Amino acid sequence: MTLLSVVLPVYKVQGYLRQCLDSLLEQPFTDFEVVAVDDCSPDHSGAILAEYAARDPRVRIVTLAENVGLGQARNAGLDHAVGEYVWFVDSDDRLAQGALTAVADRLADTAADVLVVGFDRVHWDGRVSVPGAGRLLAEAPETFTAEEWPRILNTLHVAWNKVVRRDLLLKLGFRFATGWYEDVSFTFPLLAAAPRISGLSRICVHYRQRRTGAITRTLDDRHFEVFDHWAHAMTLVDQYSDSAEALRPVLFQRMIWHYLVVLRNAQRVRKASRRRFFDRITEDYHRYKPAAGYRVPPGAMGLRHRLVARGAFLPYRAMQRAIGAVRAADRVRYLPAIKAQGLARRVHQAVFRAYYRAQLRLPVDENLALYAAYWYRGVTCNPAAIARKAAELAPGVRGVWVVGRGRVGTVPPGTDYVIAGSLPYYRALARARWLVNNVNWPNWAVKREGTTHLMTHHGTPLKMMGMDQADHPAGAKDRDFHAQMRRADRWDFSVTANAHTTIAWERAYPCRHETLEVGYPRNDRLATATAADTAAVREQLGIRPHERVVLYTPTHREWLPPGRQVLDVEAFADTLGPGTVLLVRAHYFAVPDEHKAPARRGRIVDVSAYPVVEDLYLAADVMMTDYSSAMFDFAVLDRPVVIYAPDWAAYRELRGVYFDLVELPPGEVATTVTELAEIFAGGAYESAGAAAKRARFRRRFCYLDDGGAAERVVRRVLLGEAAT
Repeated sequence: MTLLSVVLPVYKVQGYLRQCLDSLLEQPFTDFEVVAVDDCSPDHSGAILAEYAARDPRVRIVTLAENVGLGQARNAGLDHAVGEYVWFVDSDDRLAQGALTAVADRLADTAADVLVVGFDRVHWDGRVSVPGAGRLLAEAPETFTAEEWPRILNTLHVAWNKVVRRDLLLKLGFRFATGWYEDVSFTFPLLAAAPRISGLSRICVHYRQRRTGAITRTLDDRHFEVFDHWAHAMTLVDQYSDSAEALRPVLFQRMIWHYLVVLRNAQRVRKASRRRFFDRITEDYHRYKPAAGYRVPPGAMGLRHRLVARGAFLPYRAMQRAIGAVRAADRVRYLPAIKAQGLARRVHQAVFRAYYRAQLRLPVDENLALYAAYWYRGVTCNPAAIARKAAELAPGVRGVWVVGRGRVGTVPPGTDYVIAGSLPYYRALARARWLVNNVNWPNWAVKREGTTHLMTHHGTPLKMMGMDQADHPAGAKDRDFHAQMRRADRWDFSVTANAHTTIAWERAYPCRHETLEVGYPRNDRLATATAADTAAVREQLGIRPHERVVLYTPTHREWLPPGRQVLDVEAFADTLGPGTVLLVRAHYFAVPDEHKAPARRGRIVDVSAYPVVEDLYLAADVMMTDYSSAMFDFAVLDRPVVIYAPDWAAYRELRGVYFDLVELPPGEVATTVTELAEIFAGGAYESAGAAAKRARFRRRFCYLDDGGAAERVVRRVLLGEAAT
């Protein structure tokens, strides 16, 4: 018999599911199955499950015809489980390395019916906190009942920290009830009835504290369902435990603690409902207070108990406000001092920001769309493609671009623009109806009511972004994740090029916006390009028809000193031989703000500052890159791509990646200069094998690039048409 069935309810967790499954399937212990229950999830979770089930027979999928909720999904998984033990793991959490081995060893040593395991809390901003559960479990006897050691009732009342003998659940007929807080009416009766409990203080579960999407961060009156589940729990404890009366004081204290935790959380109970919630606590206080009394907790918690007993909501609220004021004063005391700035700069900034605030008081310009790209580096990327299509489909919308002073020379003739930092810039930023950018607007920019912010992004991600960088500090240029999320909170729409990007962004930017999974607008031009388009661009760049063009697009490495390159471009160009032009486009972080025309040195052309990268794609016969997102765009053309990855292991570890590029490359891969030269000299880059790799890559990442992405965005965002 399989030792362990891991029941995994799955609903709207596409951003976290792969990490969860990997944490299970990469464990050295293998005597387990995963019963994944697709609770009619509307996102890409089902496809992810199918992908894993296809390559690992331990993954079995139970597909539900309709969404039934967490509790009923767990019940469905239990019905299909075959293991001696069952573990209800949440699909947005992950197991610690070695957790299954530790669990199996502890079960073998103790023959426990219920094993309670330790965990830590992984916060959305990268912090990790370890609650007292581990210390509590370390103090527990080797095996016990709840009556023998009632402190076990003070561990977190969730299902995912408990491994349960399946026969015990079947014998007792325990099932999860419907609704929020369903763990309450499962956990406490289970612990009260279990004949043999053991603890494992080792951290086994990394409990994700989501920024959005969890019920603990959902403002809703459904939080009143906690009262029903506690009532059900008390009834079941009385029914299944001979020691119910002895357990009542501990259960009662835990119940009141839980109610107050929910009430104090401003992200759960609506302000207008808090008095009613408090009154329900008072009702349950008197309904379930042990007849023999109980020991009132010391300190502030004891005061809360007394206020609850009296039904004194207003004094309770005053107490909470006083505690909040003290904590706020402590935080202010430790704020870092603000660094002094030059007086002239501060005065200038104050004047212009005052002008901006004054403009915010004026009406929104209902016909103005403000566009920007790459921190005001020019008219380019997805915003440029959207602006062109908007001029065609929404001619009543006036488009204005923000460009840096040094990039004014790159603005196409006839394009309306403002210079970043000028008074017209502040006016447009304050009053535009639509704000379209491929990066975030400044921190101080205000998201006005009645305006729409469209984030187009500027690449399909290989490297980890946003919150995912928290685990890879060497590659995180901006470690202020709170500021990152505040900027992302302004988005109304987020454009993604494929399902891979949608899934990555859900975890990297856990904010409330509508995802437009429509393809990248900037790739429309590539999807519809003709041979004549390629010839015209090559002529414009001064490239002769018979010349082979290799476009080199290295990415940025945050940990390398400025100017350090991973490839000697001049030496490599010499290996390409006559008749080849090497276009070198450095990452935009290394390009100065001033526009410079392409500069040719022999067969090398520096196109780093060339404003329209799509021209370079069209001109190239083959792209050579390392880890740049440019590969995803170039693949739309279905032309050869060569990956030069001399430091892949270091990059993967330091920067973090969403998939293994060596396992899923868009073409041939070289790890040394010698291999790179041989790929070009022998023609392997355009072989049938390379084409097969490229086809697989395109099926995963380029399937939406059909030439209509910009139109889909304009119709949804500027014209307000329903998504199709």
